Amino acid sequence: MGINADFDDQYSHHHYQRVEIPPPKPFLKTLKSNVKETLFPDDPFRKFKNQPLSKKISLGFKYFVPILDWAPRYTLQLFKADIIAGITIASLAVPQGISYAGLASLPPVIGLYSSFVPPLIYAMLGSSKHLAIGNVAVPSLLISAMLGKVVNPHENPKLYLQLVFTATFFAGVFQASLGLLRLGFIVDFLSHATILGFMSGAATVVCLQQLKGILGLLHFTHQTDIVSVMTSIFTQIHQWRWESGVLGCCFLFFLLLTRYFSKMKPKFFWISAMAPLTSVILGSVLVYFTHAEKNGVQVIGHLKKGINPPSYSELAFSSQYLAIAIKTGVVTSIIALAEGIAVGRSFAIIENYDIDGNKEMIAFGLMNIVGSCTSCYLTTGPFSRTAVNYNAGCKTTVSNIVMSIAVMITLLLLTPLFHYTPLVVLSSIIISAMLGIIDYNSAIQLWKVDKYDFFVCISSYIGVVFGSVEVGLIVAVAMSLLRILLFVARPKTFVLGKIPNSMTYRNIEQYSTASSVPGVLIIHIDSPIYFANASYLRERISRWIDEEEEKQRTSTEIELQFVILDMSAVGNIDTSGISMLEEVKRNADRRCLKVLLANPGGEVMKKLDKSNYIDKIGKEWIYLTIGEAVNACNYILHNCKFQSKRIDSSVTPDDSV
Repeated sequence: MGINADFDDQYSHHHYQRVEIPPPKPFLKTLKSNVKETLFPDDPFRKFKNQPLSKKISLGFKYFVPILDWAPRYTLQLFKADIIAGITIASLAVPQGISYAGLASLPPVIGLYSSFVPPLIYAMLGSSKHLAIGNVAVPSLLISAMLGKVVNPHENPKLYLQLVFTATFFAGVFQASLGLLRLGFIVDFLSHATILGFMSGAATVVCLQQLKGILGLLHFTHQTDIVSVMTSIFTQIHQWRWESGVLGCCFLFFLLLTRYFSKMKPKFFWISAMAPLTSVILGSVLVYFTHAEKNGVQVIGHLKKGINPPSYSELAFSSQYLAIAIKTGVVTSIIALAEGIAVGRSFAIIENYDIDGNKEMIAFGLMNIVGSCTSCYLTTGPFSRTAVNYNAGCKTTVSNIVMSIAVMITLLLLTPLFHYTPLVVLSSIIISAMLGIIDYNSAIQLWKVDKYDFFVCISSYIGVVFGSVEVGLIVAVAMSLLRILLFVARPKTFVLGKIPNSMTYRNIEQYSTASSVPGVLIIHIDSPIYFANASYLRERISRWIDEEEEKQRTSTEIELQFVILDMSAVGNIDTSGISMLEEVKRNADRRCLKVLLANPGGEVMKKLDKSNYIDKIGKEWIYLTIGEAVNACNYILHNCKFQSKRIDSSVTPDDSV
């Protein structure tokens, strides 16, 4: 086997830029850089550089308390917009707060308390201009489902309330800890499809639970799955109250009609926003004058007047149920964070400004810690209230302060007016809000775009509806982790071909004009190479080679001589990955094939050098681009005189024979 005698002279005229190995860095410097990139990708300390101490302290306060940054620039014009938005969302906050408190099996006034203190805390610490703070349905249902299993809220309401405050406290601690430790990326492990399925399933469960109020039932199952709920409903047909059912259907129709009208005519958004409070007022007046409470229509009854009483002494740190309270706090805090941050980012994108996810977690955490000490339960940034806040022309978080003041006035002066509010109206308000969360259009879009995402979404939905909210959450998290594992353990690889009249190489399945290079197989590896995918990649590369050889047996093309591994997408590699490359090389040597690497990154080159893999494969077989690697292969193919069908593995571009 040999090459033309003048091979070296001719090849020496081809000057290729060799792939360089980055200079070594001290271990501690590398570690510091990696930690900084992981925990501080936004580089929050950049603004503190080269500043005097007094300026650093001032910037620090402004960083953690954003109101100190924008308050000096606040104008009367902004206040006019915020006061209108604040009053508008207050009209929504009052009926929703009362309704969601019932969903969490709490006294209605707790829902009002939760719309007073937490929004004030967020107004000082939050970085979103449009997020409106309040209770949300899904965490409310989770609290009732998880804590209600160990303590009956009707038989032991005091202990149940203590556990709710304790769960809220630990939810706040968990949220604030994630923000302070810069671990906000953990929430990102819940994919969009997972959250969509879970939230839609939870909304379905919430709607089913409200049939108790719509039908005027006194006794109802504590289970949340659809089978138990429907069994409970249809075994009590003789106890259905037609008065309650008619009233509930009428108010539900009214709420859905106003929402549809506001959706068709966005400038009349306030009609939909005012509809829940209007329903409460109309329902209360109707019950008062018709004495419907004496004919089976259940009402709220007495509501305690006054602002939030302190509840720090009610935190049950020594309770035997502390573990379940902590578990409930952590689970509900994750759901609340996922919704609050997603909603805040959505409106920030619309208005072209940035919010800091970690600062948001700190703000959510502190407002829930303070809330747990002031008779509030878990709060976040619900989409419905935030959308109303945005449409009402909100400019800053002052709208939350205005809402808090309006709720405070309600607590001090107006709570007796809610005595005759029918529970069926509150059920209608909840069902109306939940129907907007069941996003079937997004599910259809998932089916069109990504079938696996659709499967994840449906699995989460079924887990919630036919199992329980907890089962659904476990399924949702498990499916998200499975998706991550599949991406890591089964990375994409594909064969590249040359685009005509160019030096560009692309996937031959994507580009019909791309043609393979005779005698050369170019394989693109589309992910870092780790222990989790090293074995799969070894087998997949071997299969690509087998398939290429089988194809060439039936053609007249040059027999396969070279395998080029495109490493441009391989950002990192571990020792298992290096062992895989060594096995690929040994397998290729047995087949009398030559392995080339194209465009390996700096981190990959460092590790290949330290493991001596570069010495084994030879520097001359590592190229900066695929084009250069292909040119080298073509040069050898056209200048070698074959004594067999394979090129001797000892032949190199830089060696004479």
